[in-house]
Amino acid sequence: MAKQTSARNEAKSAPGNVSIKVISVNRQAYHDYFVERTVEAGISLVGTEIKSIREGKVNLRGAYAIVRNGEIWLENAHIAVYEHGNRYNHDPMRSRKLLLHRREIQQLEARVATKGLTLIPLKLYLKRGRAKIELGLCRGKKLYDKREAIAEQEVKREIERVIRKG
Repeated sequence: MAKQTSARNEAKSAPGNVSIKVISVNRQAYHDYFVERTVEAGISLVGTEIKSIREGKVNLRGAYAIVRNGEIWLENAHIAVYEHGNRYNHDPMRSRKLLLHRREIQQLEARVATKGLTLIPLKLYLKRGRAKIELGLCRGKKLYDKREAIAEQEVKREIERVIRKG
């Protein structure tokens, strides 16, 4: 009999593959913005925040990132208070510093300033046990763009239904 391995074990053992556990996805961002480019950034966390993240108690809806004094800060992201924590629990809506190389920060700052783009968190995940966030350099959609996207999704669903039935 052949030995069966799970996909999770294969991802860890194969060279170059890194296991990633997605914690939260900002679906609203994909509806409201065109994503032009994505960047992976680390997050500077305090004590109980990582425990809440591992439990999946994160909400990225309405969150954004800004450049302040040569650093990128994540604003308006909600990481719930850790229920087994003590009096040193964190503030759920505090600003969190994002960890990027200086050159990356300068490039993002220039793109945001000149082209009117926005930095929006798209995904929060654990990679090698560390919390990472995928930032998207986004351009806002107009109302007609949103309607167009919804119409395309409905057409795709209808085609899939027809294919499944017959």
